[in-house]
Amino acid sequence: MSESRLPVEEAGTAPPTATLEYELPPSFVESPREQTFTDGLSSGGLNLSAVRRFPWTPLIDRLPSLLERGPAIEQFRSLRSRVYEARDIRPLKSILVSSGLPQEGKSFVSANLAVSLARHKNSKVLLIDGDMRRYTLHELLGTESYPGLAEYLAGKVTAEQIMQRPEENEPLSSVGHALSNLTFIPGGNGGDKAADLSGNPRFGELLRQVAPYFDWIIVDSSPVIPVSDGVNLARSCDGVLLVARAGVTKYLVAQRAAAELRASHVLGFVLNAVQENPQTGSYYGYNSNKE
Repeated sequence: MSESRLPVEEAGTAPPTATLEYELPPSFVESPREQTFTDGLSSGGLNLSAVRRFPWTPLIDRLPSLLERGPAIEQFRSLRSRVYEARDIRPLKSILVSSGLPQEGKSFVSANLAVSLARHKNSKVLLIDGDMRRYTLHELLGTESYPGLAEYLAGKVTAEQIMQRPEENEPLSSVGHALSNLTFIPGGNGGDKAADLSGNPRFGELLRQVAPYFDWIIVDSSPVIPVSDGVNLARSCDGVLLVARAGVTKYLVAQRAAAELRASHVLGFVLNAVQENPQTGSYYGYNSNKE
């Protein structure tokens, strides 16, 4: 068992600390990226030229990964590095992010991890809001929430119709550049049907359809203890990250969350919102490196 301390910042708090633990499975050498991301129509694939563009207005205070420097962006770079390490040892493209209970920071971690991955090596990232009951990722990105995953799983729309990208003429140039490699699928409106929709085989079909076009797919899901949605979605993903909140999440809750996902490959836990101030002269003060 390998352990790394990974700080993660929540809006309005001091820089916290997170821990990611994962078991080392048999060695794996990743195959090259399957297909170059283009806006053209590929035979039997997606028509990405049909993906709509919206004027995103992201909440900067909730998306520290959009910043150019500072403790928060370094913290998510550390988490990103651990995810890359996990991919070096087994196939890993689609990652579901969940928690045991609500209010532990899973959506915050999902969105910032996706942005951090999108800023690294020109990676193409698809962020999916799989929490069809309390979908919030559209609020962080400042965009529309409908139609989304719920409508796709219900068979009402196509994959192209639920995907969206930011407008190319983003007024905040640095933010626009940071989001240029990010594609988003909102949650839609699953409501009381979310449990049934999450068990629909169309979700697995969606991941297989979009996988050739993206380097990473990050799925935010409902907490796994109160409802079964996240457990259902996790079966189609390559790995799972669980989020726990320092001082709030009880050990038994974290233990039960991991048990609920025993049929999936749990990469580890991210411990969110730990109050830990970096020491003076630490690496956080050295921000000359670019993405």
